[in-house]
Amino acid sequence: MTKADFVCGLHAVESLLRARPGSVDELLVAEGRTDRRLGELLESAVAGGITITRLPRRELDVLLPGSRHQGVIARLASTAAALKEADIQPFLEALDHEPLLLVLDGVQDPHNLGACLRTADAAGVDAVIVPRDRAAGITPTVHKVASGAADTVPVFTVTNLARALRKLKEAGVWLYGASDAADNSLYEADFRGPLALVLGSEGTGMRRLTQDLCDFQVAIPMAGRVSSLNVSVAAGVLLYEARRQRM
Repeated sequence: MTKADFVCGLHAVESLLRARPGSVDELLVAEGRTDRRLGELLESAVAGGITITRLPRRELDVLLPGSRHQGVIARLASTAAALKEADIQPFLEALDHEPLLLVLDGVQDPHNLGACLRTADAAGVDAVIVPRDRAAGITPTVHKVASGAADTVPVFTVTNLARALRKLKEAGVWLYGASDAADNSLYEADFRGPLALVLGSEGTGMRRLTQDLCDFQVAIPMAGRVSSLNVSVAAGVLLYEARRQRM
């Protein structure tokens, strides 16, 4: 099993049990921990028919080295039902409103991906689309940083991002790419229709083909000396301008 098969930390596991209890096969808990918050979590697990296994803390450390698991790790069921490219069209058709999507072209830092998911949830994003390769997956770190958003925001993992973007365009979704080199400011853009905001990876930004597929490119005005923002901060700026316009 890989790190992607586990979610660790009290808050992340609590959020997972609230949102998708059926996705948890087993709860691994450090021996000797008996506080009230853990007790409530264990009650939820028992109610959901989830197996609870007590292990020495050192075994949890070995299972997920370097993680701050807080003595609680959820082992996930098979990930075969993860959302894929073929699920995007039915998902869009089922919405009762014009979609607001976030596309992340190769964000590789799990902390950035987790922060983007958390911001996406707060801004009311319908779904996030990420490539399968050369990008961070939904790891325990992503779950922890996202503070539950990895379980509430649908994440579509696609094998061919360019093809997925073309399908969005065919479905009537406008693609707005974020680029420092864009001539137009995001405040000149119209974000009120069916929309996908596209952000690139840390450092290099969007790939050339991704840029070419965008209908528009917009820049975030920079009033200080730094030339760019962290991708998760940029996502927040763009998404909340979109939310403001769509209210």
